Amino acid sequence: MGDYTVQELLGFVLNFSGVMPYVLVFGILLACGLGLPIPEDITLFVAGMLAYYGMVNVWVMIIVCMAGVLVGDSTIFWLGAKYGREMTKKPLFSKLLTPERLESVKIKLHEHGNKVIFVSRFMPLLRAPTFFSAGTLHLPFQVFFFYDGLAALISVPSIVWLVYHFGDVADNLLKTIKNVEHGILFAVLAATAFMALKWYLSHKKTMNKE
Repeated sequence: MGDYTVQELLGFVLNFSGVMPYVLVFGILLACGLGLPIPEDITLFVAGMLAYYGMVNVWVMIIVCMAGVLVGDSTIFWLGAKYGREMTKKPLFSKLLTPERLESVKIKLHEHGNKVIFVSRFMPLLRAPTFFSAGTLHLPFQVFFFYDGLAALISVPSIVWLVYHFGDVADNLLKTIKNVEHGILFAVLAATAFMALKWYLSHKKTMNKE
């Protein structure tokens, strides 16, 4: 799966009903923690929009999102504790967990302690390397889970609930973006057609002269 926009991910999940939207959001958030190229915030935004559309219960979705985020974070921590730097040689993790990034995070953990885990939850690029490094450094899991959970308790419900509460604004914004994208596509196609016609007429004129 490549990088998804909000519209693409929302359009995909809207094809399902019942319990499946919960399952999909949970699975995507879990995979985000393992390097899936879908930003976590986009998934949380989509979760809020699903609640706004009435497809899911907002409070149940918040719990599902919390579970997906924390299980994903705990998995990356466990991989660091279990396999250490060997994991960074795997194709799936080599770009996400670069030696330079891990070394930088290791220094920050030594200098600033456990609060780095709390702060990293709000910084997508540092999130996975920090949690992985915390595992390699054998930080007690309960300490990691406390700081990560505390940060998630702030960010996850806030995003989902705010998008749900201001869903009309978000919905109009998505429609505007979609219209702009269509406008850009039309402009590109029109410009391409114009250039093709101009080349054809010029080429035909040259051929007639010969």
